[in-house]
Amino acid sequence: MKIAISAAETSGDLLGSKLIASLIKQSPAIQIEGLAGEKMLDSGCQQLWDQKQVNVMGFSEVLKKLPSLLRLRKTMIDHFTQNQPDVFIGVDAPDFNFVIEKRLKQQGIKTVHFISPSVWAWRQSRIKKIKQSTDLVLCVFPFEVDFYRKNQQKALFVGHPLAESLTPRKNHKPGKNVLLMPGSREDEVKRLLPEMLSAARLMAEQDSDLTFNLALANNVLRAWVEQKIQGLTIDISMGDAHQRIEQADLVLVASGTATLEVALVGVPMVVIYKLSALSYFIASRLVKSPYVSLPNVIANKDLVPELIQNDANGNNIAKHAMAILTRDNQTLVKEFNAIHAQLKHNASDEAARAIINFINE
Repeated sequence: MKIAISAAETSGDLLGSKLIASLIKQSPAIQIEGLAGEKMLDSGCQQLWDQKQVNVMGFSEVLKKLPSLLRLRKTMIDHFTQNQPDVFIGVDAPDFNFVIEKRLKQQGIKTVHFISPSVWAWRQSRIKKIKQSTDLVLCVFPFEVDFYRKNQQKALFVGHPLAESLTPRKNHKPGKNVLLMPGSREDEVKRLLPEMLSAARLMAEQDSDLTFNLALANNVLRAWVEQKIQGLTIDISMGDAHQRIEQADLVLVASGTATLEVALVGVPMVVIYKLSALSYFIASRLVKSPYVSLPNVIANKDLVPELIQNDANGNNIAKHAMAILTRDNQTLVKEFNAIHAQLKHNASDEAARAIINFINE
């Protein structure tokens, strides 16, 4: 059994790695190859192309790399056309993966998309593209299946893989440990970290007992970050974000999958969302959901503060952060625990089982 896979983002690398491990566990002779990150490589995927080639965020940012992205996508389509797999799995990154899926589906190759794009939240017209591209959508949130059923698209809720590896922490003793998580993409970190550091300076002035940690996704920007944090005492680490989250009393976090990770552990947060002016202008006209952070989307209410674009500045971040640090957050933590219970369904095993059954149909 031969599986092709494409994960074009850091979050997709984590999701893909867990899926690959479950696929190999259920079918040891399976062969998996494609566009992969380091975690997928470690799980047993043959890396034909490195994920770092495509990991960008925002409309204007994508435009800069568009020629190389288009070349890579064509290369992948040509490769899997000549070396046809039993199924092609697009992991997240819908704008990149749907084109590949559509071309391969037209050639009779089965296609699966894992996980569902946020089509229920914005650009709902994408359902037409999804139906043209994807035979089966694997959903990580239960409310997504209802949307697909209404649009006659085959979809299954499998749970969220992160709910397998992350569990609500217990017996945490409140302290004054603040964790900064500015994202995984270079442009994202450069846009958000200065605002987070501005907030950290203001917070340190208000309470000298606060301690600050900074979790980076990789070592690429280490020198730049060290220059930016001069004058602040901040412990920088890489590759241990989940451990750092468990130890934190508050997380300042970039909007994205990381907000769900923080919620699944049960830690209060301030969510920051900031794009280039052009990217935000376009995105703000396409979004249907009233929320940008996954905890708020899942709960369908304001669980955590979301500071968006111009509101994502040091003063606002510090104001919300200090309010959270000085109040009782037990009710919020209970809400986070409920989200964990809702999403924990052995997702990777369920997804792998669904894919293998789909291949054998």
